[in-house]
Amino acid sequence: SHSSSSSSSLFAPNLKFSLALYISVLLRFVCGETPLYQNLNYQIARIEAHQKPTEARLSSPKKKEKLIRLSVSDSLFVQIISNMKIISYTSITKPSLLLVHYELPSCTFRKTQSTFASTLWISSNHEKRIGLVTKFQCSVSNRTLASNSINLSSSEPNTVHLGRERGSSSSLYSRPSLLDMKNERIANRARVYEFLRGIGIVPDELDGLELPVTVEVMRERVDFLHKLGLTIEDINNYPLVLGCSVKKNMIPVLDYLGKLGVRKSTFTEFLRRYPQVLHASVVVDLAPVVKYLQGMDIKPNDIPRVLERYPEVLGFKLEGTMSTSVAYLVGFGVARREIGGVLTRYPEILGMRVGRVIKPFVEYLESLGIPKLAMARLIEKRPHILGFGLEERVKPNVKSLLEFHVRQMSLASVIAQYPEIIGIDLKPKLLSQQSFLNSTIDLGPEDFGRVIEKMPQVVSLSNTPVVKHVDFLKDCGFSLQQVRKMVVGCPQLLALNLDIMKLNFDYFQTEMGRALDDLVTFPAFFTYGLESTIKPRHKMVAKKGLKCSLAWLLNCSDEKFEERMNYDHIDMEEMETDSSFDMNTLMEPRSYESASDYEDSDDEYV
Repeated sequence: SHSSSSSSSLFAPNLKFSLALYISVLLRFVCGETPLYQNLNYQIARIEAHQKPTEARLSSPKKKEKLIRLSVSDSLFVQIISNMKIISYTSITKPSLLLVHYELPSCTFRKTQSTFASTLWISSNHEKRIGLVTKFQCSVSNRTLASNSINLSSSEPNTVHLGRERGSSSSLYSRPSLLDMKNERIANRARVYEFLRGIGIVPDELDGLELPVTVEVMRERVDFLHKLGLTIEDINNYPLVLGCSVKKNMIPVLDYLGKLGVRKSTFTEFLRRYPQVLHASVVVDLAPVVKYLQGMDIKPNDIPRVLERYPEVLGFKLEGTMSTSVAYLVGFGVARREIGGVLTRYPEILGMRVGRVIKPFVEYLESLGIPKLAMARLIEKRPHILGFGLEERVKPNVKSLLEFHVRQMSLASVIAQYPEIIGIDLKPKLLSQQSFLNSTIDLGPEDFGRVIEKMPQVVSLSNTPVVKHVDFLKDCGFSLQQVRKMVVGCPQLLALNLDIMKLNFDYFQTEMGRALDDLVTFPAFFTYGLESTIKPRHKMVAKKGLKCSLAWLLNCSDEKFEERMNYDHIDMEEMETDSSFDMNTLMEPRSYESASDYEDSDDEYV
């Protein structure tokens, strides 16, 4: 704080001159020119001799800028401006200020002491700066002043600063140095590391990460993570989670997820899969992703299920992988109205790169004979097939199918019927099932290949149901050879509902009066509905007195059957129609789709 005007005044010029001479004495002593006691009397005499003329010269209004030069070792000058002021302070605002009174009745000097003390600067309007080359201490009116060294310079004006050095033993306040602060931080971090090691957490990856300065705060974070269900092993898998503040990071994120509908019971698994979410900002990072998902026609009620299934989606950029993967799917035929359902069932698509994952997968299946539009329908129904690793799983499984006598031309049909066959661990299943069917119905390798072509799901059938169906057919009077032929012709016999098969067989025997060989020739008879198809058609044929095969009777649509009822004779070619899978059924357009939905527009994805 500044003193009042009454508490500051000009030193008399003679006093200024005296002060300058005293400084000169000290400077000569410091520079080693002469001992202090030999010059003291001489300098006092100079003060008395020059007192009056000096006062006259310095008080002259025309010579305000005149300076008194005192030579020290022929190279050092002390310059004092005539209007120099020493202002007293009534209070101390900083610990570096020294209380000085302007009324100084006497000045005495003592021998220089090498102690930390205040710094004395002498200033003038002249653009030079000089400095004392050592520390000295003087006493003015029974008050001790101390001075520090001042570097010589000629670039800035001379200034006088009276104050105490930081770190002085006489300082009113104690401030830690930067080194002390750094050492304290190192010590605090060492204590935190010691605590973490004590509970089994390896802190090696935490170097450079901002951590709590106290063990208590770190313990609070660890306890909070434990309450969420995370173990020490989970924390070691991603130790950077310890850099998240409970109040500033963890609680806001978890509250936001809870408001979206993410179940608290899933938080543990959620954080195990994607602990980075605790670093995220709700407004900047999470909310925009949720808004984007809603814009992809994912229903609000499905958003929490999507996040629970694939929490990593919260870390994706909106204009990155998410947008390009969706655009590619729509581009090669996935209906826009189906995108919401596709992403709901398999949100992992949002994290797939088009050029590295989706496009190579689609192009490979196209090379096997699956049309692009059929691929689009498969993805709409089973979007998870995009997650089958092309090199790790799909190509090896296709190779295994060929090894087990599935024909190249049938691969597309096999995959279209049962897409999961290219995503499972296939070869062990093929080996096991081939061996089992061989032991059960004496099925050979070539026939096993035909069975897979017609019903690839056979590789996933368990043994017990298969045995039950084989026993039923034997009980119906079929020989083992006939059973084998029926299975090769219609492998679905091994998986149908046994109660329905019994009803169909009873009607076949009691009402239709046909021989068992008809069933051996057309075993698909068991796959048709008794009330919806078999009975009505049999009655119409019987009414007209027609004799036909079961294939001619059943293996056609209702419209086609109506046409056949108008024939004068039975076309033998129609009787031999094969009941194999028709790929065209996958490519029938929906009523709400336009032709533009199927245009090829994927050339840009590389």
